[in-house]
Amino acid sequence: MQPEDSPPLRKLYKDFEEEHIIPLWTQLGDLMPMHPRPKAVPHVWKWKTILPLAEASGDHVPVGRGGERRALGLANPGLGGNAYITPTLWAAIQYLGPRETAPEHRHSQNAFRFVVEGEGVWTVVNGDPVRMSRGDLLLTPGWNFHGHHNDTDNPMAWIDGLDIPFSQQNDVGFFEFGSDRVTDYATPQFSQGERLWCHPGLRPLSQLQNTVSSPIGAYRWEFTDQALTEQLLLEDEGNPATVAPGHAAIRYVNPTTGGDVMSTIRCEFHRLRKGTKTQTRRDVGSTVFQVFEGSGAVVINGERRTLDIGDLFVIPSWVPWALEAETQFDLFRFSDAPIMERLNFARSYVEGQE
Repeated sequence: MQPEDSPPLRKLYKDFEEEHIIPLWTQLGDLMPMHPRPKAVPHVWKWKTILPLAEASGDHVPVGRGGERRALGLANPGLGGNAYITPTLWAAIQYLGPRETAPEHRHSQNAFRFVVEGEGVWTVVNGDPVRMSRGDLLLTPGWNFHGHHNDTDNPMAWIDGLDIPFSQQNDVGFFEFGSDRVTDYATPQFSQGERLWCHPGLRPLSQLQNTVSSPIGAYRWEFTDQALTEQLLLEDEGNPATVAPGHAAIRYVNPTTGGDVMSTIRCEFHRLRKGTKTQTRRDVGSTVFQVFEGSGAVVINGERRTLDIGDLFVIPSWVPWALEAETQFDLFRFSDAPIMERLNFARSYVEGQE
C-alpha cells in the first residue's frame, strides 16, 4: 500500500533525507516483523580448532597493559564482523601462559568464566583469590576489580562470557585500570566468598542485605555434578525430579535473592542420559552452550551438527533447536534471559506443548 511515485513525493522523500527523517511506512517490515528475524545466525565453534589458535596467540601476543587480556572473541558470522556471539552476549577463549599475570582492571560489564579443562590459575576479584578448576563457574560482576595469575608451569584456557554487546548498544560502559599486577598472589583452596556463602541452606547474619549479583565467586563442579547425579537417581526411583525424562538441569543462583547470578546473564548446566533427545523449542533471546563432557548433536533450524567436548554453539532468538545425546551429555549454558524477562519480552514455544 505504498503511494504512487510522483515528483512531489520524490521531493518529500528528499526533504526527509536532508532532515534525517525516515518514514515508518517504508520501514515497518524491518522495525516490527511478524516474529523475531535475527541477524545473528546459528554457528558451531569446534574446540579442537579454536584451542590451537589460542595456544598460538600465547606464543606471539603478550598479556599486559594495552590489550589487557589474551582473549579471542567468537564473532557471529551474521553480525557484521563485530566480536559478538549474539546481539547481547560476548564469548571468548582466554589463554594465560605459565607463570603469567593478567593485570587488574574493572568495568561496568558483567562477566563470568567457565573452565572446560585445566587448572592452576587464580582469578583475584576485589582482592579475593578464587581458584579456577575444571567444571567451575567463576563470577566477576560489573565494577569489581579482577586480575588473573597462573601459578604453574602449564598454560590454561577457559571461556569468558560478558554482556558487552548489550552494554555497548546502550552506552552504559565504564572502564578503569587497576594494579599492574594482582593484589593477592595467594592460592587458597577456597575463596573468602565461598567460605562465607557456600553452606547449603545457610546465610550469614552479617550479610542480610540482598545483592544485585551473587556474592559467590566460584560455583564448584563437585556440587554441580552431585546435583545432576541426584536428579537422575531420583528419576530412577520414580520421583519426577528432572525437567524432562532423562534430562537433568540446574540453574546457578544468587543466594541473596534466589534469582540469576547476574542481572543480565543466566547460567545453567544440563545433563542428558545417553540416547535422550529434547523437544524442539524456540525462545526469545539468545543462548550459548559449551559441551563439557560426552558427545551428541544439536539440531538448529533443522540442521544437525555433531558435538564433542569443548565445542561451543549459539542459538539466536526464536530459532528452533533441540539436543541429542549419543553418550551421557553434559553442557554448560548461558543466555540473556534475565534481560528478556525483566523487560517482559520473554516468550517460548515447545513443540508438542500446544
